[in-house]
Amino acid sequence: MTPAEAASLPMLFAGLAGGYLLGAIPFGLIFTRLAGLGDVRAIGSGNIGATNVLRTGRKGLAAATLLGDALKGTVAVLAGLHFGLEPALAAGLGAFLGHLFPVWLGFKGGKGVATFLGVLLALSPVGLLAFAAIWLGLAFGFRYSSLAALAASAATPVVLWALGQPGVAWLFLLLAALLWWKHAPNIRRLRAGTEGRIGQKG
Repeated sequence: MTPAEAASLPMLFAGLAGGYLLGAIPFGLIFTRLAGLGDVRAIGSGNIGATNVLRTGRKGLAAATLLGDALKGTVAVLAGLHFGLEPALAAGLGAFLGHLFPVWLGFKGGKGVATFLGVLLALSPVGLLAFAAIWLGLAFGFRYSSLAALAASAATPVVLWALGQPGVAWLFLLLAALLWWKHAPNIRRLRAGTEGRIGQKG
């Protein structure tokens, strides 16, 4: 390790730690409790993300959760970018890990799609547009939100490499793998044909 690399390690750890603390803010839980709806983990899938918040019937709260979960990734990366790309990548990873494994909730967090998008917005707006195009095409074609998110996340590293952002692509390869792992129950339901479709009642 060169002296320059050794000097950069504290900055990387600071980015990772700061990103984690931002990512670990459980907006879904906070918003539902402030609205007097109790613990969102007690309903539906038990998840703290926007999809489960929507099961309360409060679309505004779900939208606020989606925005909050995305922006914590965006803010973490933008803060890191003040110190360079590598601290920004570390902050993005930290935010994603914080959302998936928040220390305040026994390391049981969300599935990561919104935070994935927030990090992507800060690092590659064009990559975000590609994600959105893939998601929309598959969501309208097959009516499975989870399938669309899984496919779009898997395509994201390829898109980023094509855009000439290899460092960012490596980060999103890791984030996509974690996102797929967190979606294991959805993948099992997709294979069994029991996954709920967009707009499906009951």
